[in-house]
Formats: sequence, structure tokens, C-alpha cells
Amino acid sequence: MSTASRQKTLDDILQEFAQHRRLMQEELQKVIVGQTDVIEQLFAAIFTRGHCLLEGVPGLAKTLMVATLARILDVGFKRVQFTPDLMPSDITGTNVLDDEGGRRVFRFVEGPIFTNILLADEINRTPPKTQAALLQAMQEREVTVGQQTYPLPEPFFTIATQNPIEQEGTYPLPEAQLDRFMFNIKVGYPSAAEEEQILMSTTRPEKPEVQKVLSGRAILNIQKVVASVAVSEYVVKYVARIVRATRPKDPQAPPYVAQLVDWGAGPRAGQFLIQGGKAVAAMDGRFSVSLDDVRRVAVPVLRHRIATNFQAQAEGLTAESIIERLLKETPEPEIPKFVR
Repeated sequence: MSTASRQKTLDDILQEFAQHRRLMQEELQKVIVGQTDVIEQLFAAIFTRGHCLLEGVPGLAKTLMVATLARILDVGFKRVQFTPDLMPSDITGTNVLDDEGGRRVFRFVEGPIFTNILLADEINRTPPKTQAALLQAMQEREVTVGQQTYPLPEPFFTIATQNPIEQEGTYPLPEAQLDRFMFNIKVGYPSAAEEEQILMSTTRPEKPEVQKVLSGRAILNIQKVVASVAVSEYVVKYVARIVRATRPKDPQAPPYVAQLVDWGAGPRAGQFLIQGGKAVAAMDGRFSVSLDDVRRVAVPVLRHRIATNFQAQAEGLTAESIIERLLKETPEPEIPKFVR
């Protein structure tokens, strides 16, 4: 295939991808008003096999957003309300004793985790024992019950929600599980105009109907396209600098990180920065990742991977403010000069 023909094929693929992404956003915004950054980050996670943790006060349509997203995708969807009495087997499934032709045998009954999109609603309301039931599923995309391991359907995404203001009777997620979420997405309040539109649309008797846009097979194909987006050594060096700069004991970390941060991001953060950059580039119609693409996803990727200390809290500094300062002050790698 010639270079021109190959480029035409890539352009066609990007155009088709952009059309699907636009249709998804249009359908989703029939129900969800505003929240364009949140929607973009959700799409980026879906197109790169990532999981999301949505944080926001009650009433901001976090659950409705995920449920509507599942409706516009022709895939399986299960919602689990996490409660203090929820057991791991309530999520993964369990072996039951069954009678087959006069013989008693164990039969595995699948739990709600055997789906394409799992909504873990208010995930911090269940104890760590039950939260840990998702660890293997989120990383290896399989579930082990007894001595048997069962693969999960493809594609598989976990989208969890939690309320950041009410901490009584909740269980903070362990760091190992937080690190498996590609994005920590903060859902904020709507603007004045958006709030008026919400009040107008949600108090009418008629409800908007959304159409299905993508099948599971189409999502898997899009994931392959996004994975093939080019990443230069220049971008990889910049990602490594950003991630290493968050670690207080790293020689590359600036002095204020050592003063304000207890521990920083691991290598998985760098992987997610590159994957997120690929998704953003593809959604913009480009087949190569730029440094701006990395910066666009840096805050949701890093904010739950940096632990600030008491001094930072006393000065009113958050993980987000430290990340934004790092993005401004971390120098870009030098472009190698080729001498003839």
C-alpha cells in the first residue's frame, strides 16, 4: 500500500471515529446538561480500556450520566449499590449446590460484575473486604471464585461514584484500588444557565429518548485504533519527567514537592497519561500525541495518586494545585538537533 493510500485509510478511520464520538456526545447531552470535561474524560477512559472514579456532591447526575452512557452503547450494564452489608460474593458470584440427574454438583452463579459496564454506586460505603472484590477484575479482567478463574466480557469498565462531603459511615478506598482507576473525575456544579436548563428539562412530563451509537465490537475496534496512535520519545520523556517530579524523594522533584507531598505517582500514572493523551489526540482527529494532550489529562490522572501532607493542608494547597504548578514549571525535553 502506498503512503498516500495508507494516509487516506487513516484519515477515513479518524473521520469515522470522530463521527461516532460526536454522536455519543449529542445523545448523552439530550439527558446531561453541560459537564463537557467530565464527558470527554469518560469517553477517553472507554476508548482506552480505563476505569473511572466519579466524585461529586449528591444531585449532580453522576449515576444518571453513567446509566445514560450505558444506554447509548449497545453493551451490558449492571448497577450495584454499595452498602455496609454488601459481601464480595454479591459482586463476583458464588458456587451453589445443584442437582443434576440425581448427582449433586457445584454450579457457579455469575454476579453483576459479569457485564460490560459496571456502575459501583457509592463505592466508599462498603467495607474494604468487599471493595477488594473489584481489584482482580479491574486489573486482570477476570474473577477467581474458589479454584476456578472466569474471564469477564470484553469490553469491561468499572465506573465508580462516591460522595466526598459525607465521611461518616464510609470506608476510604485503599491506595492499591485507587491506582487502578485511570481517571479521578470531579463533577462540579453547573453554571447558572445550565442550571436553568436542567430545571426546565427535568420538570417536564416528557423524557428524552436516546439512541444506541456503538456496539461492543465497535468499541473494541476503536480501542485498537486509539492504541495505534503514535507517541514520540519526546512525549515519553516529558511524561516521565512529570511523574517523577511528583515523588518527594526523587532527585528530579522540585523542593516544594519534598515539602508538601508524602508520596507521589507510580509508573501506572505514566501509562495512563500516555493512554489518555492518545484518546484525546484521536478524538481531536490526530494520529500523534502532543504535550498539550498530556497536560489535558494530567489532573484527573494524577490527583488521586499524590498524597499531600499536613503542611500542604495548612497552606490550603491541594493535589490539583501542586499538579498545575508542576505542569507550568516542568521543562519540556530538548528536541535533538540533527547535524548534516
